[in-house]
Formats: sequence, structure tokens, C-alpha cells
Amino acid sequence: MSFNYEDAFSRNIGWVTEAEQQILRGKRVAMAGAGGVGSEHIVTLARLGVGKFHISDFDEYEVHNFNRQAGAFMSTVGQDKVKVMENICLDINPEAEVKSFPEGIFEHNVDEFLEGVDVYVDSLDFFALSARKLVFQKCLEKKIPLVTAAPLGMGCAFLCFMPGSMSYEEYFRFEDATSENEQYIKFLIGLSPAMLQRPYLVDPSRADFHAKKGPSMPMAVKMCGGIAGTYVLKILLNRGELISAPYGLHFDAYRNRFKKTWRPMGNRNPLQRMVFKIAKKIVLKEE
Repeated sequence: MSFNYEDAFSRNIGWVTEAEQQILRGKRVAMAGAGGVGSEHIVTLARLGVGKFHISDFDEYEVHNFNRQAGAFMSTVGQDKVKVMENICLDINPEAEVKSFPEGIFEHNVDEFLEGVDVYVDSLDFFALSARKLVFQKCLEKKIPLVTAAPLGMGCAFLCFMPGSMSYEEYFRFEDATSENEQYIKFLIGLSPAMLQRPYLVDPSRADFHAKKGPSMPMAVKMCGGIAGTYVLKILLNRGELISAPYGLHFDAYRNRFKKTWRPMGNRNPLQRMVFKIAKKIVLKEE
């Protein structure tokens, strides 16, 4: 059977126009990270009909990826995540243009990674802070819209950074931290000011900042794919209200709760300063 772009994405029409679908066909989206949320972003945007992708990941599939990663199967164990997700993307849309960066993102290739990109979707591991700050800063310099969706508990915490609005550093205030662990805490409380997921973490020992590991659920990464994908659509088509930092969104399906957060001054907000002190004691087990 031959592939036909219009037929493949015809069920999108109605929520988008035929003309808008062709706009999506010509857009380029970058995602650093092809694991949990990254794989869902790739699949969601490929099925939306976005035509061009830059994807990056240096890791290979392991069995412990099975609970949440779209490309994780017995048949892909030991294979490069970025190559598997490239193949999945092309299996959905053989006409797609996919440029892979299998070594990860560093200072020497970040400009190439973001070249011609219309939107960047943050898909890096929570603890990949150096790479994240590098890409965030380059997006700021290049005026590339940036969205990040965090799978927390059984929900999604979402932020959007648009050119001309509050920057990632103005919001997260990483430079105020005195250690790497403090930067992680600032990232966590910035992503999730409402902390809707906290009450039902049944085994806190599994969220281990020192070991750089944390639990993650399949439902959460699915939600992240949907919410981030919706914002990508709105940005690319220039329609629909955008909520950007210092505002954020957090939906938790387990607790049946939704919060629209607002943190003027970002993590320098007095409320966030208090949350930071509490989180520091809990996460780092300080007296």
C-alpha cells in the first residue's frame, strides 16, 4: 500500500483545517531525549502530521524502560532509542524528515540541533540539568518557543516559555542555587508549584535525588504527550490561548484535581522560597 499524507492525517481535519494540516506538514520540532516523555512527544507529533523532527538521545533500551517508553519492547532491548524512535516516526509518516543526534546534545552541536526549529519540546531526563540549561539558553537566544511537560505521579505539570516573556532562568533561578542538588530542587518546585502528586507517593525512598532516580508512570507520560502536543499545535498554527511562565498548568488524574499556577518572580517568589526550604529538608534529608 502506498502512503498518502492527506489520507494518513485526514481524521485530524475538523479540529484543524486542511490548510492548517499543510502548515504542520512543513514545521520542524526538536526534542532532546527520546525516552519516557520524549518517545510520547515523537509519536504524538508524528501522528499530528508534523513533517520535520530533530531528535536526540544517547541511551539504549533496557527492560526497566518497559513501563513507560513508547519504543521499549523485547525486540528493541539493546537498541539505540533515537534510532528506534526515528524508525517509528518514519513508519507513521514515511515522508517525514528526521535528523537524529545519537551522541546527545552538547555545546558543539546544540546550534545544529536547533537550526530551523519552530518549537523545542523538552524531553530530557529530570537529572540532565547541564544539557537542559544549555538548550534552554540557546532557545532563549534564538527566540525559539519552548514547552516542557513533566510526568509527576499520575499527572502532568506543564510550562511554556515564549520569546519576549519570562525566561527559564528568571523563572527557575538556577543561578541562586549553591549546589547541583539545590538546582534539582528548584527545577522540581518550579515545574510543580502545586505539588499535587506529593500526597500519594507511597514509597518516598524510590525518589532518590542522590542516586538520580525517580518513579514514573505510563499514564503520566501519555498525558504529557497530549498536553505538550496541544501546545505545539497552538504555537505552530498561531491560534488558541497560550499560558506561559510565570503561569503553569498541573493536572493530576489520581487526585481529580487541576491547578493553574502563578508564580511571579518564579522561584524568588516568597511562597516558592518557603517551598524550597521545606523541599530541601525532605529531599536532602537535612535536619
